[in-house]
Amino acid sequence: MNLATSIQYLKGVGEKRAANLRRLGITTLGELLAHVPRAYEDWQTITPIADAQPGQLCCVRAIVDHAPSEHRIRGGLTLYKTRVTDGSGVLNITMFNTGYLAGQLKEGQAYLFYGRRSDNLLACEMNSPQIAPSDEARLRPVYPLTEGISSRVLEGLVTTALTQVGTQVKEFLPDELLTEHDLMPRLAALQAIHCPESLEQAQQARRRLAFNELFTLQLGLRLLKLGRAQTQAIALPPTDFLSTLPFTPTGAQARAVAQAAADMATTQPMHRLLQGDVGSGKTAVAAALMHQAAQAGAQAAMLAPTELLARQHHATLQKLGLDCALLIGSTPAAQKRKHKAALEDGTQPLVVGTHALLQHDVNFARLALLVVDEQHRFGVDQREKLAQQHPHTLVMSATPIPRSLAMMIFGDMDITVLDELPPGRTPIETYAVPEQLRERAYNYVKKHLDAGQQGYIVCPRVEESESRDLASAKQFYEQLAQGQFAGYQLGLLHGKLPAKQKDEVMRGFAAGDVQLLVATTVIEVGIDVPNAVIMVIENAERFGLSQLHQLRGRVGRGGGQSTCILISNAENEDAQARFAIMKDSADGFEIARRDLELRGPGEFFGQRQHGLPPFKIADIAADHELLAQTRAAAEGILAKDPSLQFEENQPMRRACEKLFAE
Repeated sequence: MNLATSIQYLKGVGEKRAANLRRLGITTLGELLAHVPRAYEDWQTITPIADAQPGQLCCVRAIVDHAPSEHRIRGGLTLYKTRVTDGSGVLNITMFNTGYLAGQLKEGQAYLFYGRRSDNLLACEMNSPQIAPSDEARLRPVYPLTEGISSRVLEGLVTTALTQVGTQVKEFLPDELLTEHDLMPRLAALQAIHCPESLEQAQQARRRLAFNELFTLQLGLRLLKLGRAQTQAIALPPTDFLSTLPFTPTGAQARAVAQAAADMATTQPMHRLLQGDVGSGKTAVAAALMHQAAQAGAQAAMLAPTELLARQHHATLQKLGLDCALLIGSTPAAQKRKHKAALEDGTQPLVVGTHALLQHDVNFARLALLVVDEQHRFGVDQREKLAQQHPHTLVMSATPIPRSLAMMIFGDMDITVLDELPPGRTPIETYAVPEQLRERAYNYVKKHLDAGQQGYIVCPRVEESESRDLASAKQFYEQLAQGQFAGYQLGLLHGKLPAKQKDEVMRGFAAGDVQLLVATTVIEVGIDVPNAVIMVIENAERFGLSQLHQLRGRVGRGGGQSTCILISNAENEDAQARFAIMKDSADGFEIARRDLELRGPGEFFGQRQHGLPPFKIADIAADHELLAQTRAAAEGILAKDPSLQFEENQPMRRACEKLFAE
């Protein structure tokens, strides 16, 4: 057996259990060992029965007074009852439908009982405790689970796997790095995180394994950047495009264009991230750079994740004086052929498109600049087709990320932040109201619709499953269309709609045919309708600050006053703090910073959303100090061996290749 052996062949697994483990992402023994505990139960601290606090988890070591007695009750349930004592007090134990477990308890023998003490008028009790032999007082791991797999099952499987293949876990960091950062050896860390002797040891193990993930990421990003430095792009002389615009650019836009234009004037491919809040003018910056490419006799392509967004970018570029082709899925076949031919022979310098630009039959004569909007919505393989031509690349994102983190996450990119909004933007009025005032909020929406304006209602969030989300969206839409908003033109938008239908709904809304758009968070990116001035967000407590801010950014895009109403009955401090920040701040970067503070990192970074690797242990925001250490460590290694060619660095190189291949 080795780390790559299928989990099915581990003793105690078999086909059915292997299928359950696959739902946890565990298909091999190596993946089983990488499935680390999310917490620990303290069976190490033994609490006398007399000192156990009602309602609190504790572990008592006590002797069984008598074999459990069986009691049948209504509903087919069977109770097993016994009494245990430890000299300080007596505890009544009740177990439900666990005849096998009850049968293991022998009169006069000591066991560990882990659970919550609960008292009644006559005695103190513990219902449904976990039970273990009296000599197993230790920290017990609690794993992320799925149906059919318990923490105890995983604990047993991990113990077996460590015994059989643990020694095959090889160290991949050099000794000096382990010493410098006070890190445990890799195998010792893996053993300690699954079977720690103390919480301190578990924390040390977690730190070492998180270091592995972050260091590999940092090393790989820097290798990518160094690799790009070996390729050549087309040098594009800067132009004075901004002076031709019908408005005065912000200082931030002028700085962004100057930085990127200087990058593009050399043959080293630019790879720059342009971060800007909703409405900060990212498209105008992209326009200046695309103009720079066209003026040099080269080509530029802008890639957008949806047809609506592609259309919006295309319209903006046309207004700014650029002659652009539009290539999207719904472009008529004859037009597509014409655009493709013009791109291939070089007579069409600029194009905006969706995934349609990535088709095998789309070829460029001289692609010099690639602008990608919301890069995380495209697969790596998709983007690779255009990247093979080594163009200068500008990645645009409207998702604010605190700069210190962005520099580490996007370590292979230079970063520009648009931190100014164009003048004349009216702040969006934001209110948080309880559910009892929903009717009043809806009446306020109707006033705007009656005045010829448009609005959004964001569906209540359902967390259980995607299918429940879909059912909820449809049901909510029908409820509104037949109830409070009967007689108004409503549209429904959710992620499961076919692309063509989704595009039709969004076009209807943009054209004004739909007065009120009932939507899920699919509207978070890519809808620009200046006439939409009011938004209601249901169950607002279920959204993070950054997501609330992104949703709110769909209104306030015209010149007049816009309003966002957050409906929630949540009274907890966290929700109230979020609502207060939303009412007080319109700065996406400040909101992102507060979001990190309030929610912690796990919820702030949806890894799929940001294209981050699926870390098992590391936490981008919580581990920011470790992130800084791994960044410095990666730079130190590459300063001595820029392409990891030395023999001792080969394990690190293989780890990077594996991470980036995945």
